[in-house]
This record gives sequence, structure tokens and C-alpha cells, in this order.
Amino acid sequence: MIPFINVRAQREAYLKEFQQAENEVLDSGCFIGGPVVQALESSLAEFTGVKHAITCGSGTDALTIALLALGLKPGDEVIVPDFTFIAPAECVMRLGGIPKFADIDAETLQVSAESIESLIGEKTRGIIAVNLFGQCAPYAEIRKCALANGLWLIEDSAQAFGAMQNSIPACTFGDISITSFYPAKPLGCYGDGGALFTANDELAQRIRLISNHGSQTRYIHEICGMNSRLDAIQAAILRVKFRHFKDELKKRNENARKYNEFFRAIPGIVPQKIAEGNTSTYAQYTVLAEDRATFLKQLESAGVPYCIHYPMPLHTQPCFKELAQVCESLSASQDCASNATVACQKVVSLPMCAFTDVDEIIARLKKVM
Repeated sequence: MIPFINVRAQREAYLKEFQQAENEVLDSGCFIGGPVVQALESSLAEFTGVKHAITCGSGTDALTIALLALGLKPGDEVIVPDFTFIAPAECVMRLGGIPKFADIDAETLQVSAESIESLIGEKTRGIIAVNLFGQCAPYAEIRKCALANGLWLIEDSAQAFGAMQNSIPACTFGDISITSFYPAKPLGCYGDGGALFTANDELAQRIRLISNHGSQTRYIHEICGMNSRLDAIQAAILRVKFRHFKDELKKRNENARKYNEFFRAIPGIVPQKIAEGNTSTYAQYTVLAEDRATFLKQLESAGVPYCIHYPMPLHTQPCFKELAQVCESLSASQDCASNATVACQKVVSLPMCAFTDVDEIIARLKKVM
């Protein structure tokens, strides 16, 4: 059986390093915060070049904390992509905000700056741009739009920590940027984990307060916060993986090159376009299939696993039906959401990680395609 993400092979490759790191934490008795977490945060800040890197309990928590730090209030509108995982819109709505769903580019699958601009209204307070499948959204255009309208910008880089845009690292484009260390991510731990990045000292202080029950001094709570801290054992795992991260990114890109070369000769299947100036972490290797049903049968026949990222636009999710504003937002532009809808009907993600045997997958596919 070919694994979709080969986390077992990764653990076997670095097993001695993992065991040493895990035992050091267990022997220390320091399981929440402490020197291992601090060391990870320092490495994350150095890698991205951002002044503050602050770990937390998950990527979803990171989005929630970012929204709280930026002062989201009930009734505020936040523009999010219509084609992505639910977390950005979910976090906005959970805090009483109103998500407005922007369309995507048909080839890169990144949120469209033009669609964002068309949705800005009197109640709009900010934008959450998602670096989908491992490459950065078009931040020059998005930032220009945000600045012109007095909006804050959150960069959701849950899938793209390690990517670059015009030689600038991901996790540097937002007023606050976030990432996820969910196990399936290119840099993942053995459970949930996340981090926030900001160059703003005041926002960094507020983020730390929110993530630790609103407290700097024990039992003194300056604001109402939440409990979202990274476990030391997860930080230790991430520090081991971080040592190999750049090499793994190279292997992911080589795997993507092999896929691209193969699918170039297959009519009706088009890989996600990587925009000029972008590099990708290939958190997912995703193609657009004109006849997805036939392609899925071919994958199943070849014994190749797949995922559909994502099967429906966010605005059609049952949990958002109560938003009367959805209809208004989708009519703001004649083409709004159409690319997202088409993408949901065509996308297929194939196995991808540094330990994926793409040669074996391609050999199997050649027999059925």
C-alpha cells in the first residue's frame, strides 16, 4: 500500500534523533513551555527573519489568536478565500465576525486580489489570505488593497512554511502570519501545534497574553485569553525535523518535477500552476482533472491513494447557510466564486512528501492511463 503521506518512513529515518529529543523532554519534567519551546521559537524567527515567532496549540488556534489580537468584533466583516480549508472562515464566524468569500485564480488556485477588492465594504476590517497547497498568495496586490482601504492582513501559511515569494519567506507578509504543525504539514509534529509571526512588538505581546489566559504574571489576568501553548515534546519533535527541513523541501520539489513531467503528456490533467516568483513546499501536489471520475478510477485501479482538497466551496458549507450576507457577497462580482466552484469539481491531490516514491506511482499510472 502506498501511503498518502509517509510519516512512518520519516520517523524511521530520524529515529535516534527523535528518541534522544523525546527522552530529554521526558527526563526534564518540563512539559509545557520551557527551554525547548523557546529554542524552537528562536529557530522559527531566524528562519523567517521575523522578529517574533510565538508557538501555540494549533494552526486554528493561531488564526483565532490573530483575530483577537487584531481586535475583531462581532459584526465585523473579514474577507477569506472561498476555496480552502474551513479554518479561516470558521474562526471569523466563531468570534462573531462575518466571513466574505472571495474567488480564486483558476490556475494558481490562490485567492484573487481583484475578488477581494470587489468585496470590501463599510464593515470590512481585514483580509485572511491563504497560501494554498504550499505557495504564497499574490501579496503585492493584496497588501496594496489592504493599505488602500485601511485593512489588516493575516497570512495563513499553514501549508506553506518554507515557501518563498520573490526571495522573501512565507510567514512575513501579514500584520500577523500563522502556520500549522499538524502532522500532515511539511513541518509537522506528532499532534496539533501552530505558530504566529509578527514584526510588531505590541501585537506580539498581545498574542502571548491571549495564548496564556491573558496572563504575564501567574494569577494576574490582564485580559480574557485562552489556553493555547505548544507542548515541549512537540517542540522537541519539530526541532529534529527542522534540521532536515531544507533537504526535505528539495525532495518535495524533485517529486513535484517528476509528477509535472509525467502529467505534461496526459491530456485533461493540469497541475496547479506555481506563480512566477513563487516557490512551493508542495504541502499537497494537486492537479485539475477535466474528467475527475475517470481519473479517480484510474488511481484506484493503480492502487494510488488520493484526496479531494476541497470538495465544495466554503460558501456552500451547511454551517454558513445562516449568513444572509453570503448571497450579497457572491453577487458583488459576476464571476465571484465561479473559479472556486470549478476547482472543487476538478481538484485531486496525489501522495506527496519527502519520502514518497513518485517513480513507483508513475510506473503504476503508466499501466492504466
